[in-house]
Amino acid sequence: MTMRLNNLSPRPGSKHRNKRKGCGESSGHGKTSGRGGKGQTARSGGGVRLGFEGGQMPMLRRIPKRGFNNKTYTTDYATVNVSDLNTLFADGAVVTPEALVEHGLAIRKFAGVKVLGDGDLTKKLTVKAQMFSAGAREKITKAGGTCEDLPLTVIHHKPEVAEKKK
Repeated sequence: MTMRLNNLSPRPGSKHRNKRKGCGESSGHGKTSGRGGKGQTARSGGGVRLGFEGGQMPMLRRIPKRGFNNKTYTTDYATVNVSDLNTLFADGAVVTPEALVEHGLAIRKFAGVKVLGDGDLTKKLTVKAQMFSAGAREKITKAGGTCEDLPLTVIHHKPEVAEKKK
């Protein structure tokens, strides 16, 4: 049998009757059309926001607040592993934060670069960064390279927030 346009039909189960909402009680979805009783939730666009408790003092405001959060003023470092330096840089290269940005390792705004010691290093590199983990410093010097500490370039990565607090 050849396939022709008059022989085509949808796959079994792909087509079904629409729910006839609000077409009388005998339709199975009549009267309230599956919206329950009367009130705010039965209305179009109705409903309450997340955490709303009907005007009662919400749980989040009833619980006492304690502690201190200084996250606005934390120093964010772009982290780079020793294994990434081994794959991207040639033997004898000088690794700077600018070079890391060019290679796509430090892509977001940061206060400095922290080199971590995950992986192996076989190349002799001169790494300039703001921070080094003990393992990274050990692996770089063991491979014959040097670690140079740089000062922090940006103290707050969110200066507009720091200015508002004053």
